[in-house]
Amino acid sequence: MTWLTTVLALLPLLGAAACALSKPGAARQVGLVAAGATLGLGAVVAVLWWRGHDLSQSVAWLPALGSSYDLSLDGVGVAMVALTVFLTPLVLVAEWKVAEGGRRWGAKVYSALILAVESCALFVFMTGDVMVFYLFFEAGLIPMYFLIAGWGQNQAQARSAALKFLLFGLAGGLVLLGAVVGTAALSAQATGGEISLNLARLAELDLGGSTLAKVTLVAFFVAFALKAPMVPAHTWLPAAAAQSTPGGAALMVGVLDKLGTFGMIRFCVALFPGESAWATPAVVVLALVSIFYGALAAIGQQNLMRLVAFTSISHFGFMVLGIFALTTPAMTGSIFYMVNHGLSTGALFLLVGYLAHRRGSAEITAFGGVAKLAPVLAGFTLVAGLAGCALPGTSSFVSEFLVMSGTWPRFHIVAGIAAGGTILAALYILWMYQRVMTGTPTDEVVAQVGEIDWRERLAVAPLLIALLGLGFFPRPALAVIEPASQQITAQAGGQALEPVVDLGGND
Repeated sequence: MTWLTTVLALLPLLGAAACALSKPGAARQVGLVAAGATLGLGAVVAVLWWRGHDLSQSVAWLPALGSSYDLSLDGVGVAMVALTVFLTPLVLVAEWKVAEGGRRWGAKVYSALILAVESCALFVFMTGDVMVFYLFFEAGLIPMYFLIAGWGQNQAQARSAALKFLLFGLAGGLVLLGAVVGTAALSAQATGGEISLNLARLAELDLGGSTLAKVTLVAFFVAFALKAPMVPAHTWLPAAAAQSTPGGAALMVGVLDKLGTFGMIRFCVALFPGESAWATPAVVVLALVSIFYGALAAIGQQNLMRLVAFTSISHFGFMVLGIFALTTPAMTGSIFYMVNHGLSTGALFLLVGYLAHRRGSAEITAFGGVAKLAPVLAGFTLVAGLAGCALPGTSSFVSEFLVMSGTWPRFHIVAGIAAGGTILAALYILWMYQRVMTGTPTDEVVAQVGEIDWRERLAVAPLLIALLGLGFFPRPALAVIEPASQQITAQAGGQALEPVVDLGGND
């Protein structure tokens, strides 16, 4: 069964090739079938992993560099794989008609690019080798660049936003390459000359304690902060989100940007625990800045897509805070936050995209009174928005509470300050909802904005169901995530504290 992980990662790439070769009228169906098959195989892989089957695969690749084609899964990887395979087919359903409006390409290319992004993300989330991680980390930039450039409402602005996205991504990749070289050098020092880029092997070595280790840790963090994104490396995101299709933005922020926080866990904390503790004060400050800057900037936005993008910057601040708190509850909360953010922000991007597509504008001032015309659309938006601001009863509340409660034992003041971000979150969501959904609609809004159809509901409803289901019953997800969190914090010399889930089955 070790080959299943490779098939899972390659399946969407094969689907992308099939879309590219298919007739234009059949491309959307081919893409959806490929994404659905990937979802089904992902569910099989998750069940097999949960039952204890060995799904790891390792093939020698570049022995001189200590690199191998290595795929494996732990709780963190399973959670992110589940998010990726769940969100992708919903994006394709949501964009069934929008993709045809591409100014340069149609649904055929769009479906292929979405599946290519999914494949790259799956390889990153499952790989156990630093070099393979780097290659697919960079490869994901290419299809995302074309998704931004090919479907923007303003072609000049779309090209500019795509180029900015690509330049920031390449800059991060260049820094990441330096970190890979540093890791190889440190492994040679630790083993007396044998280079290794295998994560399991590296975790057994003592890579820390030198200036090179600190430089390598900083390089990893900078590369991942550019991807996440964190302030001040965030400036590419609002423009990229505003020019992407709603589905493209959902996949970019919901999945692709998680490569940043995922990398912080895999490389910064797991491989360089001492250096991570050394950098924690600075990282915590950056996390707080991201939380408040993103929230305050979201409050001031007049464009719906940019507003959702800035809320994500704030949410990424919470994720990074949970990672570097170095406690099991905070780490568990951060990983769960990565999943929940993908669900809530994905739903928000799709819903505001429905609004913008109908009205021909994403500007908040173009709306008003939508709830009277489209109560289901308004209700869906309210649920997704409240999940985004961590309302109790939604899964976002569970993850944010775990981050805050796990941070408190080590950083009382930081946790108290960060709690203010939740107040700002309620403000930017509710104020947006008030301006867009309430009041009396103008004649233009009445003429252009109507209720969402069954296909659009089908794309968003599963996301909302997941947010509510995991909010009331988070235990299954936490049971998957927490063992990996305990292992990572133990490696990092952090605090286990009390377990989030009683894995022994006791209440």
